[in-house]
Amino acid sequence: MAVSRSKAGKVTAQASASPTARSDNGSQTRTGKTLGIDPVPPELDEVARDAIRLSFLMHDVSRMRRNTYDQFMKPLGITRAQWWVLAHLSRHDGMMQTQLADVLEVGKASLGVVVEGLESNGWISRRPDPTDKRAKRVYLTKPAQGLIKRMTVLEVEFNDRVFANLPLDERAALFSSLTKVKQSLGRVAGSLNNQPG
Repeated sequence: MAVSRSKAGKVTAQASASPTARSDNGSQTRTGKTLGIDPVPPELDEVARDAIRLSFLMHDVSRMRRNTYDQFMKPLGITRAQWWVLAHLSRHDGMMQTQLADVLEVGKASLGVVVEGLESNGWISRRPDPTDKRAKRVYLTKPAQGLIKRMTVLEVEFNDRVFANLPLDERAALFSSLTKVKQSLGRVAGSLNNQPG
């Protein structure tokens, strides 16, 4: 599904030329458009319908980028989540694992799985904090430095291909819009977390 803007400024959704879509596990699934089914309830006004379509599009883009990125980096034996941790440690080496989870905005258990995988492959090491033996600090190993350089080269190539059809001004506008959406999601999440019960 693609989104276009009419002369009146209204956002509209267009069906993809492909009759099938891939699910997270790589299998092909028939889309609602292929079956002649519009997933957006017809009784909603146009603004609400466009918002739902835009939300679907954001979800699809996120899923496709995650899956494609992992395939692109597969020759290096590293995933997007692992690369995100290594990239952050390259700028802030020796962080506590709990601090790293907070900065990356992921659960401590989820980060623990990623860190264990990186450690088993020899990319990082964990050492006790000098002032708090219960805490662990995460450090890059020497082999990880070379890996990060190779990953950076591939990251640039990947982004060049993904954003090839977006001029710089459209990239800047997209960055600004997605930042606003992220901030709004943060406010919604914060309000939900503050609800009693």
